[in-house]
Amino acid sequence: MQPFHLAIPVKNLELLRSFYNNVLECTEGRSSDIWVDFNFFGHQLVIHQKEGFEVVEQPIFNNVDNIDIPVPHFGVVLEWDEWVNLSEKLNSKNIKFIIEPYIRFKGQIGEQATMFFLDPENNALEFKAFKNIDNLFEK
Repeated sequence: MQPFHLAIPVKNLELLRSFYNNVLECTEGRSSDIWVDFNFFGHQLVIHQKEGFEVVEQPIFNNVDNIDIPVPHFGVVLEWDEWVNLSEKLNSKNIKFIIEPYIRFKGQIGEQATMFFLDPENNALEFKAFKNIDNLFEK
């Protein structure tokens, strides 16, 4: 699978740079005074400082299976052990979760681990892992 590329606007480049470097431990690639590339778990995430950009104060939520899910959101599907390690690391860094790490569809096709949280500018992130990655698109 080829890596995806995602570019997002930010108000405070240094605040977000610190978050993606120090909290998520993404390595930094190329950069300038107004943008930074990150290795986002094997994918390319670029944050672009945009003058006049206003941070969304409150995410929008959509009810999915009786849980309020923030939309839009982005993230990656990790290997199961990598997800467990990340959730433990985020807990140790006192990340405030929108949805605490938990297992969804336990014992069913599509069993998955998931968690949601916000970066410092309220971009919603979801990290998930599938017990059986072959079920990624199963109904």
